[in-house]
Amino acid sequence: MKLKSLIDLLKNLHDKTSCREYLEGLRWQGIPKCPHCNCESVKHYKLKNNGDFNGLYKCRECKRRFTVTIGTMFEGSNVPLAKWFYAIYVFLSHKKGISSIQLSKDIGVTQKTAWLMLTKIRHNLNDIDVILGNKFDGEVQIDETYIGGKPKGRIWQNQGRSLKQKIPVVGLLTKDRAYAVVTPNTNSITLKTIIYSLIKPGSTVVTDGWKGYHGISPEYVHQVVYHKKGSYKNKEGFHTNGIEGFWSQLKRGIRSIYHVVSRKYLQFYCYEFSYRYNARHIGDTEKFTEFIMSSHKRIKYHDLAYT
Repeated sequence: MKLKSLIDLLKNLHDKTSCREYLEGLRWQGIPKCPHCNCESVKHYKLKNNGDFNGLYKCRECKRRFTVTIGTMFEGSNVPLAKWFYAIYVFLSHKKGISSIQLSKDIGVTQKTAWLMLTKIRHNLNDIDVILGNKFDGEVQIDETYIGGKPKGRIWQNQGRSLKQKIPVVGLLTKDRAYAVVTPNTNSITLKTIIYSLIKPGSTVVTDGWKGYHGISPEYVHQVVYHKKGSYKNKEGFHTNGIEGFWSQLKRGIRSIYHVVSRKYLQFYCYEFSYRYNARHIGDTEKFTEFIMSSHKRIKYHDLAYT
């Protein structure tokens, strides 16, 4: 099935059977696979209830039961797949996302359920494993920003690092991808740990004049842009305009759609807007299909609320 728009999704994926078969087609390619023993066979037993088959299989090898949702973000969810698919499509296609209140109205669930669904989607947008296996290289812009906080007193006294309530976030950006991570601070140890962990040696690291970047390993080419001197491009032509633009997208999205984000959950929103930047050239239906095929990370409400 090829989906061309949200209308196609609503028309073709509207009940349990159509959604299950679509998910089976993407995950199994016509050959059911047992998630317990990884056995692939078209001869797995199909278990029926009152003569109807509802997607429950029994493995011919380990004799354990399974469905196509086991091992995905949909496992154990009481929300129908049709509502999940709508939420995923709308979330990925909207440039600034969708609020949990609006989603709850659209699909007929509580705000708490909609919030959990959106958080699970964001959790599956984390590509840190991919980055660690394929680190940033070439020309890499790195910068820190501060999100949240309530200004008190004079505005000029509450800018950037001076406001304690603000949450520090460090971002890396190349022409192809971006990644943002919430940090406890922006001191030298924190910044250098991120650089050494996520950027290949030999790369050109472009930063502003913040002292936390001083003394980067000689394995990197360090280019500095001194913004305090009124310069936004150094003599060699390097700048940090790209990462500054990414920060503006992140902050506008949070202010206009989500309004307030706590430190505890801010990293999930960083996953979201990093993905939006990285997938900006991909069509909506392609993003939806790729997400469904790779949505294997599970997270429970208990883990979110009590950790």
